[in-house]
Amino acid sequence: MTNEILAQNANYALASAALVITVAMLCYALYLAQSVPVREQTTADAKVPATVGGGGSEPDAGGVTGDVVAETPARARKAAGIAGSLSWLGAALLLLSCVFRGLAVQRFPLGNLFEFSIAGAFFAMVVYCVATLRRDVRWLGVFVTAFVTLLLMVASTAWYVEADELVPSLKSYWLPIHVTVATLSVGIFVVGAIVSALYLMSDRGVGGERFWRKLPEAKSLEKFSYSLHIIGFPLWTFTLIAGAIWAREAWGSYWNWDPKEVWTFVIWTVYAAYLHARATKNTSRRTANWIAIAGFACIVINYTVVNFYFIGQHSYAQ
Repeated sequence: MTNEILAQNANYALASAALVITVAMLCYALYLAQSVPVREQTTADAKVPATVGGGGSEPDAGGVTGDVVAETPARARKAAGIAGSLSWLGAALLLLSCVFRGLAVQRFPLGNLFEFSIAGAFFAMVVYCVATLRRDVRWLGVFVTAFVTLLLMVASTAWYVEADELVPSLKSYWLPIHVTVATLSVGIFVVGAIVSALYLMSDRGVGGERFWRKLPEAKSLEKFSYSLHIIGFPLWTFTLIAGAIWAREAWGSYWNWDPKEVWTFVIWTVYAAYLHARATKNTSRRTANWIAIAGFACIVINYTVVNFYFIGQHSYAQ
């Protein structure tokens, strides 16, 4: 296949992924709408002795931990099952789009904001899909897929650029190392920020008490958010260090006070502050999670405002 056809196939795969993930979002929304409020149901079920040896419909945890589980309606479980399969398919299509894009330009497809956004959407989906293998997080699906769908829409319109060659400074083995780890950490921070936002709203009861009863308790949400951030932070630390080493090779200095370099360090500092606040007894969990949200806001600023409005050595990344 010619490079033009490969680039076209990359766009077809991207459009297919956006469609599939949108349908997954709708299915997750249907699941959440029809699922029984788990805390309310658990309270009721706690009064009924557990049946030994089984019969009847299969119990469904619905995100609740403990010995007592809430039973989710069959229609809701079916919608969640379809959504889960579509989530994996959407992630696979995003990966296929990245592969076609890379083959079209004969390089690693992380040379500009459009390509970075597609890779970030892929990693966000992968983080969520992998999480579903370890715990029941179907309640989170609608929020992750909604964010990814919005990101794909913006990337495909406002940030889209034709497949092209890299600038000389990017032609390095550090590109797949530095930028891939950065993208993976951003994907983790995306899911972590969503869970932190849900915790902050759930803790305040924003949007109605019955809705929040369909999600895990605020304490469980906060712990889940922390487990994501504690993985993403070391990866971002590696991103900062690897970027400095690459800068030494490309520009002759480990640190050049480039806007992207500065904001990468700002992001690292804010997330370090979150982890410190999380480990400090005198700091409330709400305060710590607001810091985590601030860290994600810095990521958004770094890859949008800084990319387009701050002139520096990373200006080619638009």
